[in-house]
Amino acid sequence: PPTPNNLKRIVAASLIGTTIEWYDFFLYGSAAALVFNKLFFPESDPLVGTLLSFLTYAVGFAARPLGALVFGHYGDRLGRKKLLVLSLLMMGGATFAIGLLPTHATIGTAAPVLLTVLRLVQGFALGGEWGGAVLLVSEHGDARRRGFWASWPQTGAPAGQLLATGVLSLLTAVLSDSAFGSWGWRIPFLLSGVLVIVGLWIRLSVDESPVFKQALAQAEARRTEARKTEAEQLPLIAVLRHHWRDVLVAMGARMAENISYYVVTAFILVYATTEAGVSKQTALNAVLIASAVHFAVIPAWGALSDRIGRRPVYLLGAAGVGLWMFPFFRLIDTGGFGSLILAVTVGLVLHGAMYAPQAAFFSEMFATRMRYSGASIGAQFASVAAGAPAPLIATALLSDTGSSTPIALYVIAACVLTLIAVGVAKETRHRDLAEVASPSDEEPAAPRAADAHTV
Repeated sequence: PPTPNNLKRIVAASLIGTTIEWYDFFLYGSAAALVFNKLFFPESDPLVGTLLSFLTYAVGFAARPLGALVFGHYGDRLGRKKLLVLSLLMMGGATFAIGLLPTHATIGTAAPVLLTVLRLVQGFALGGEWGGAVLLVSEHGDARRRGFWASWPQTGAPAGQLLATGVLSLLTAVLSDSAFGSWGWRIPFLLSGVLVIVGLWIRLSVDESPVFKQALAQAEARRTEARKTEAEQLPLIAVLRHHWRDVLVAMGARMAENISYYVVTAFILVYATTEAGVSKQTALNAVLIASAVHFAVIPAWGALSDRIGRRPVYLLGAAGVGLWMFPFFRLIDTGGFGSLILAVTVGLVLHGAMYAPQAAFFSEMFATRMRYSGASIGAQFASVAAGAPAPLIATALLSDTGSSTPIALYVIAACVLTLIAVGVAKETRHRDLAEVASPSDEEPAAPRAADAHTV
């Protein structure tokens, strides 16, 4: 087991990497809501341009399952660390390239096409990042406090949101609208290059997880005895054969968490500025403050999941978000800055109750030699149906009805689905990651299958 100092360094390596990757991903979402509609789709109606801008945003989610499959496959064979370095380089490179991209006014329709390609690269990289980052900590950490330690990579999402929103908020404050739309929007994307260098320096300093090393050694030993072993199966086949129930649980658990997050942080920039008459600066500042609170509460929720279990905390978050949706929009409709902060902050605090235990919860479902694949597939396949279309659906509902009620009902429906999925799942808090066999424990496994599940 790592020493406390080594564990903190491992947590820092995962956190800095996820922060940078989420910074890149959220930066695109904020820019899509604020300026991409004018820069890359200038011939469309403003709200239609926003829809098209969010469509390129959703494309990144479509690439995440492919990233989960590829990174999961090689991450379960080669190790978590190597793939995490690659994902960071891909994400940072794509984001930096967006900062150099010509707009529609310069190269015409080729501009949105190139933007979409770079967004696909971002999504592919992020699809492989999440699973590896949380597993690196989960497999190193103290089993009694796994929920707490594994929640720290999860804080990379609000930290990235905080960083992206903070940079955009600063630029919109010091630059005129014309200057920001002309060249100022490029600065946050180009800053990604500096952040990636810092992230690589920290991430390269950590070692592979001992649980994975042990599993890899056992798989190598079996490989000398049999031509084809469980570890050599395609990850999707192995996961769906032995952990298909857990994949479905993970996908259901992600629905409310993913949809609510993008409605509260990305769509809010559209709704607050168009319906409530709030300025871009005010909306960004509200998300900025709420993201700071979100960052602070995630480890607390993770620690609570170590005490009372992953499921109770997760269920509390899903129920809370569903109940908060109607007050959320009513507060925004007032147009007051304080009301806006309260609406977003409470929404993100409740979201944190789902997001914090998610890393440990998903890690504890799968056997080591298919854990990267299983956790990534369950999480990222759900994002295609959840986070990807969420801003699009919310914007389309607003355009068609002019009301927030259908949007609130949309989020509530996702919360009900998550409540059902997590409600039927088994508690995983006491599981030993080195000895996860069949988490469902519903059917006796054959001797060979049991041996394969052990690692």
